[in-house]
Amino acid sequence: MLAWLMENMATIIISAVLVLMTAAILVSMIRGKRKGKSSCGCGCCAMNGACHPAKPETLRK
Repeated sequence: MLAWLMENMATIIISAVLVLMTAAILVSMIRGKRKGKSSCGCGCCAMNGACHPAKPETLRK
């Protein structure tokens, strides 16, 4: 078992780093979504009303 671990140490380390990076990205995206942030970034797209909630200052007459 130890020999197998030593032979595959580089693959194991790289895989662990990739899993950690993916988890960090997902956590960041989930936190941003909970705070109301959007990944869209544009205010003029066709889905603007669906992905960007209306702000009170834009609802004034």
